[in-house]
Amino acid sequence: MLVLFDSKQRVYAADDAPRRRVAIVFGAGLRRDGTPTAVLKDRVETAARLYFEGKVERVLMSGATDFLSYNEPRSMRDYAVELGIPLDKIGLDYAGSSTYDTCYRAKKIFEISDAVLVTQSFHLPRALYTCNAMDIDAVGVPAVGRNYRPLSLFYWNLREVPASTKALWEIHFSKPLPVLGAPEPLFPLDAH
Repeated sequence: MLVLFDSKQRVYAADDAPRRRVAIVFGAGLRRDGTPTAVLKDRVETAARLYFEGKVERVLMSGATDFLSYNEPRSMRDYAVELGIPLDKIGLDYAGSSTYDTCYRAKKIFEISDAVLVTQSFHLPRALYTCNAMDIDAVGVPAVGRNYRPLSLFYWNLREVPASTKALWEIHFSKPLPVLGAPEPLFPLDAH
């Protein structure tokens, strides 16, 4: 409940979202042919809308990859380019295997200090809590472009209970170190 309570005032409809420099799009799986699932397409489309409405300057696509056959960030980027986002406005995080990893790397690798998080409503509270705990001034916009099967929604909402517990444990106690590397600021001219 802490995760839900903490995020309530930070969620906006796309039209009402405050301006931030970057939208962070969380991975959500690929189909067998390597294209985004409906859930992931919804996220990318919402980020594209924010970009075209001038709410964000850039988009960071973060997801899992094995660099051979499964590459969420690349697939997300390709779809975003199809939607019209310029390639040079898209950053790729190939090591965003979890919400914790994505938020940690957004701060430490991509040097993001404020962001709009784009994901579905069931995931948004955990994503907001995690990124804000990583010292990112984050607000959220739910991806709401599609209707999902009730059984899928039930599963995703149920999954958030243990996932949120795990997030609280990681943020406040275990503090695992994700895959890191050299900084790759999304806004290099702003770098120190």
